[in-house]
Amino acid sequence: MAFARNQWYVAAYGSEVGRELLARTVLGEPLVLYRTGAGEAVALADRCVHRRYPLSESRLDGDTIVCGYHGFTYDQTGSCVFVPGQQRIPRTARVAAYPVVEQDSFVWVFIGDRDRADPTTIPRAPWLTDPRYAVVRGMAPLNARYGLLVDNLMDLSHETYLHGGYIGTPEVANTPITTEVDDERGIVYVSRHMDDAECPPFYARSTGIQGRITRWQDIEYHPPCLYLLHSRIAPQGVYPPAQGEDTEAFHAEIVYAITPSTENTTYDFWAVARDFAIDDESVSEYLHQSNHTVVMQDVTALNILEQVIAAEPEKYQELSINIDTGGLAARRLLARMVDAGRVEATR
Repeated sequence: MAFARNQWYVAAYGSEVGRELLARTVLGEPLVLYRTGAGEAVALADRCVHRRYPLSESRLDGDTIVCGYHGFTYDQTGSCVFVPGQQRIPRTARVAAYPVVEQDSFVWVFIGDRDRADPTTIPRAPWLTDPRYAVVRGMAPLNARYGLLVDNLMDLSHETYLHGGYIGTPEVANTPITTEVDDERGIVYVSRHMDDAECPPFYARSTGIQGRITRWQDIEYHPPCLYLLHSRIAPQGVYPPAQGEDTEAFHAEIVYAITPSTENTTYDFWAVARDFAIDDESVSEYLHQSNHTVVMQDVTALNILEQVIAAEPEKYQELSINIDTGGLAARRLLARMVDAGRVEATR
């Protein structure tokens, strides 16, 4: 599967990156991440230039990495500052250093031409560090291509069938969607507004609502990496006021960072931020456990689907219907990004 290069991707949560060396592979490129003594996150190519030994299997000495095989030592810019047995350091003794930005609890790395790395293009998920919200989070690796996870998240009708008993109810699959594409900004919007719906356990237990609800799902997909689901939950018939804050509803900001690792593996970073019961640890524990279960249901299904696709003949013809308009739009924008990266690479 082709990747969109010259783009920012989430490699880790900030809390994962510290004084221990962390290995991640993004777009097929092995990375080692760590934090300097001053707290700056660093991402280097995870291969010693000498004999390709993984630097993630080595050790930190101050802010430098000492290769665990022959002792080649690299600073945070990727430059080799020591080689064994001689004083002269070869001019080519360096590893790639990747642009890194920490934002909204994520560590973003830029994969491509580092001169094109513009931090202002990184999409935001501000709820993840907003003290007015409580956040639960996690990460699940998939043995499946990242396009399958994009398809999964853009079509939430699967909640009815795959996630019944957690977040799925009949109304999710039965309610039509609206899809809009902002081609200039490269964003796909998908909305599903359920006026009268069953309240799934995920929200009944966390909000305390008894009875039926008005449930809105508003998706923003910022390809290639960031997916936002704005979830509004309220007692049935309660809608946002024409003016002022929407204080009668409960809001959950559900965030996914979808990072391709290899052609057939993906990192699924997920988080749920809520503006209700923010000091109730029991609600946090319940939402973390429930969303982890939902994510793992997706992981199981997508891992199976990957095996099916890998074994099927080429040019298998899919059937798409109205619920797929968001996913098809996402595929189109991703293909455009892939093509743009290829053109830039030839310049």
